[in-house]
Amino acid sequence: MTEPNPPSSDSAPTERRGAFAAFLSIVEKLGNLLPHPVTLFAIFAAGIVLLSGLASWLDLSVADIRPDTKGEQIRAVSLMSAEGLRRISMGLVTNFTSFAPLGTVLVALLGVGVAERSGLLSAAIRALVLAAPRRLLTPTIVLAAVLSNTASEMGYVVLIPLAAVIYHSVGRHPFVGLAAAFAGVSGGYSANLFIGTVDPLLAGITTEAAAIVGGADYEAGGSREVLATANWYFMAISTLMITVLGTLVTERLVAPWLGEYDESSAEEGALEASQDGLQPLDAREKRALRWAGLTLAGLIALLLALVLPEGGAFRAPGAAVDATFVEKIRPALKSVVALIFVFFIVPAVVYGRLAGTMRTDRDVIDGMSKAMSSMGLYMVLVFFAAQFVAFFKWTNLGLILAISGANFIESANLSGPIIFLPFILMCCFVNLMLGSASAQWAITAPIFVPMLMLSNYTPEVIQAAYRIGDSTTNPITPMMSYFGLILAFATRYDRKLGIGTIVATMLPYSIAFLAGWVVLFYLWVFVFGLPVGPGTELYLKP
Repeated sequence: MTEPNPPSSDSAPTERRGAFAAFLSIVEKLGNLLPHPVTLFAIFAAGIVLLSGLASWLDLSVADIRPDTKGEQIRAVSLMSAEGLRRISMGLVTNFTSFAPLGTVLVALLGVGVAERSGLLSAAIRALVLAAPRRLLTPTIVLAAVLSNTASEMGYVVLIPLAAVIYHSVGRHPFVGLAAAFAGVSGGYSANLFIGTVDPLLAGITTEAAAIVGGADYEAGGSREVLATANWYFMAISTLMITVLGTLVTERLVAPWLGEYDESSAEEGALEASQDGLQPLDAREKRALRWAGLTLAGLIALLLALVLPEGGAFRAPGAAVDATFVEKIRPALKSVVALIFVFFIVPAVVYGRLAGTMRTDRDVIDGMSKAMSSMGLYMVLVFFAAQFVAFFKWTNLGLILAISGANFIESANLSGPIIFLPFILMCCFVNLMLGSASAQWAITAPIFVPMLMLSNYTPEVIQAAYRIGDSTTNPITPMMSYFGLILAFATRYDRKLGIGTIVATMLPYSIAFLAGWVVLFYLWVFVFGLPVGPGTELYLKP
């Protein structure tokens, strides 16, 4: 990519625009063949019922390969029977209410909603980005974009347009700033230094999927859960990698390729309006942000006081003397969702009171209510996803498919670490057409988590590999829910800009992130044998 002008200009080669147009056409056509994710899960759930009847009639079975029940025949169970009908009707509500990701995500978002309503999140992002020296502007933008995922969609709504404004204000192409922020928010979606709302969401789905196959540590019924901190170590080091790669791609490839910005291509009044949004924090906001930071520091100190001393409230009672530190503080790790709630809501209330954005308890409640009102579609999706996962488990089809897949992997000599490469690439491809992380993992986890567990890998490692594929193709798929919003931001600065320009600009990020993340995964897990999170292991115990 050495051309001085962006492909949206009239001087861009027709062949390049034609190639990207063809690529986008294929992606859009394939994506448009898929129904809405909610409809997709409803179809899958109904399909499992029909398939279970056929499989039972054919007496479909497979020999168990799990150590405790090795050699026993696992047969398909039909839901197309009187007993199956009773089980479906009696379990419809409990399938939904007991689905692990539901409560965890809703509780975490209560705190995030208050922080967003108070203005704390917006102020923190502005303070971080606007205070950065010009030579550190790009790495600061990318890092802030990755960290913004802690608070769900804040990066898309606040940071991406802000980055474009900042770059234009320092005399650079605004689309360079937009691309750097978009790469961090979307391409680095799973990475973070902190535990965010996506961690309990994915961990809950993984827990449900792991219970299908069971095992020494993950018995059927989910007696051992995958914690929200399951991938914390790996995702923290991934944050640094994404920041470095995002900076290199921005400065070495994207900025030279886009060249000088032609202000005449902007929409009328767009540049003036965008400059109005570049407002530094006033004295009141700075004071409120400072006290919110002190409040957060106090909460961290309190947490350490509950975790570190022997006999602390967040220490596991009755833990063995020779138990690892992670085992001793497991109550704290299992309380991550509650901690996210507290660590967002308390500083947010402090900030809101001092900044004047929250005057009464009604403002706090409004923040929570707004966060919950935005989750209506998610709860509908979870209802049908929960039925699909439960039916998959009841019929034994998930276990039969997992064992058959594990046998195929072994016969094809793919049971070693190499098996994760096609798995990651498959997740990348699916993500091009199904942009929702929760929907994609709810569909693929019941198949691939048990399958790879039967190859002796832990669910935590499998989930870490999935998160690579789920993130890296986000910036180049029009199926991603915020792609239209990014296009709207970008066209303010170039009236002729289309989705082909965005994909052309973001493709180097996707390639670099995918290659770098896969290398990091193999080095971290298989070369150095490091845990992907607190208390996690690479292999299941025999």
